Amino acid sequence: MEYDISGCKLTSALQKQNQAGGQEDGGEGSKGRCWQKLLDLEEAKKQVLFSLPTILTNLLLSSITLVSVMFAGHLGELPLAGATLANSWANVTGFAFVVGLSGALETLCGQGFGAKSYRMLGIYLQASCIISFLFCSIISIIWLYTEPILILLHQDPQISKSAALFLKFLIPGLFAYGLLQNILRFLQTQSVYFMPMVISMISIIIHIGITFGLVHWTALGFKGAPLAASVSLWISVLMLAFNVCCAKNFEHTWEGFSLESFNYVINGVKLALPSAAKECLEEWAFEILVFMGGLMPNSRKTTSLLAMCVNTQEIGYMVTYGLSATASTRVSNELGAGNPDRAKNAMLVTLKLSVILSFIIVLALTFGHNTWAGFFIDSTSNYAVLIEGFASMTPLLAISIVVDSLQGVFSRVARGCGWQHLAVYVNLGTFYLIGMTIAGLLGFKLKLYAKGLWIGLICCLSCQASTLLLITQLKKWTRSDLSHKSKGRKPSFGV
Repeated sequence: MEYDISGCKLTSALQKQNQAGGQEDGGEGSKGRCWQKLLDLEEAKKQVLFSLPTILTNLLLSSITLVSVMFAGHLGELPLAGATLANSWANVTGFAFVVGLSGALETLCGQGFGAKSYRMLGIYLQASCIISFLFCSIISIIWLYTEPILILLHQDPQISKSAALFLKFLIPGLFAYGLLQNILRFLQTQSVYFMPMVISMISIIIHIGITFGLVHWTALGFKGAPLAASVSLWISVLMLAFNVCCAKNFEHTWEGFSLESFNYVINGVKLALPSAAKECLEEWAFEILVFMGGLMPNSRKTTSLLAMCVNTQEIGYMVTYGLSATASTRVSNELGAGNPDRAKNAMLVTLKLSVILSFIIVLALTFGHNTWAGFFIDSTSNYAVLIEGFASMTPLLAISIVVDSLQGVFSRVARGCGWQHLAVYVNLGTFYLIGMTIAGLLGFKLKLYAKGLWIGLICCLSCQASTLLLITQLKKWTRSDLSHKSKGRKPSFGV
């Protein structure tokens, strides 16, 4: 199937009929316009068809490390605490940063594709991969000193040692994750979604088998869980890269490796670092809660409980992430094509769909929280206490998931517009001046412990969403100055 995605037409037959109906019959035209105003059906259909595979892709790929944590957790309470702390530390210092670095491609490739500068997409991808490799090398050195750093942060010595061991075998996976995110952004900005979805399904199935085998059938045990994640992430990268290099669909956007990409590293860094800073500031706020839990009485229980909540929040965000990624793609493509009104319309449709999807997630969590919590803990551990604790956190978790889905849309719109630098200031103020202050007061001063910390998180997410909404209303929607202005050949892509 050939699908021209260089310029998406929002003037559908339904819209034309509504306009004609408005001229001929005021009553019928008003009804049509009201329904169209409530939800642009053509734009909604376009976003749903794009976002559902994207949701599944990101959910499955992000679950690779989570599956490893779950397998490690069934080895006992200490392995669970160590693996969850390691996963949190990996997100804080590594995964969130490389995800943010790839955010530059949402602006550059998205607007470049909308402007029909197709050849530049491959150049931008290579430049971003160079940037990711350099920063992953620095991060891997930090990971090698995880144990003394965690002890310096007053974490339990035994848990810190276990977490350091987990991260040591996850270092190869960090480099793979950086490349993986870049390739996914490259494909996302071209509205290519089916192939990544298939590869992610294959990857997670392979990963479950590899993890089970390394943890239970070899002498590696606990070490087998992170090693399996590294192997599976590299398998995912190789499958995606092979498809991009060999498929005819990308002959115009991927013309092979070129030294020209080094000329765009600086421009890439100008967008990548603010994007990474924004992503890290947000991710750090979540993970700081886990570290704060380690400072409370009964640290193992509190750390495990908060880590379970953070991982659940991450999964909820990954589900709605597909819609926010759609918003970034649609906004950047339309701005690149010089259509700011269509870009704004795409954002509004995404917001409405995101609210609907987040409520579905909340409903599933409400009725299935005990079953979900059981995936993280072994029946021989402090099972009943953790299950009860997670159940008490579920109402607060539901609120944070809904608010997080809204801010996710605004954040990705900021990337699509090239406003990463503004989002950095928003995250710094709302998460740390407001959110963490409230969390500390409620958690420690008022002794609400885990609940107090999570209420503080809800406050900062609400402030973040409100501030980003204000920016989208006041800021002028234009193409980023860093995007390339050259024109290229207009290809057709099979999705």
